[in-house]
Amino acid sequence: MGDVIIVRYADDFIVGFERRDDANTFLAELRRRLAKFCLELHPDKTRLLAFGRYARDRRQKSRETGAPETFNFLGLTHICGLTREGKFALLRHTMRKRMTAKLAEVGAEMRRRRQDPIPAQGRWLASVLRGHVAYYGVPNNAQALNAFRTAITQRWYRSLRRRGQRRRLNWHRMDALANRWLAPARIVHPWPGPRFDARHCDKSPVR
Repeated sequence: MGDVIIVRYADDFIVGFERRDDANTFLAELRRRLAKFCLELHPDKTRLLAFGRYARDRRQKSRETGAPETFNFLGLTHICGLTREGKFALLRHTMRKRMTAKLAEVGAEMRRRRQDPIPAQGRWLASVLRGHVAYYGVPNNAQALNAFRTAITQRWYRSLRRRGQRRRLNWHRMDALANRWLAPARIVHPWPGPRFDARHCDKSPVR
């Protein structure tokens, strides 16, 4: 049997196998085990796919076309990407469905707060952006984070224009408001290597 890794959060989990035969066996046994308790795996969320460092090479050897499949987990779309040097890179992007739903929620709340003072709106939107970045600020997701900030700015601009500031508010002033209240999106979660690189005062690694 090859190496196995399990990542779980609440009732969602991913199991990674080095060998495909082990994955097939595990999936069959898991379904059989759950059936004993009148339970079953979610048909739309359960699938077997090749993913990881060697997925692209194996697809080429088997003459399969297209890039390796992607999967969604905990609000992020996981992708087998490549670095500029052509090496494997794990890419995680905010799920489009999640971002669309969040922007719709923000838009609805913005309509409710339309008559609030601009500083009050700015503080609220700043907290929304901070929360979003705190969750989705993972490596290789900067483009999606910036897109979220831009979308919030655009919705705020339209909301302010609708409350009678059409003549006074232009994009130059809107940029100033966005820069005042909406901090630039940034990556806040480093890769595991730097995150767990704990060292003593003499800079020797912690064992």
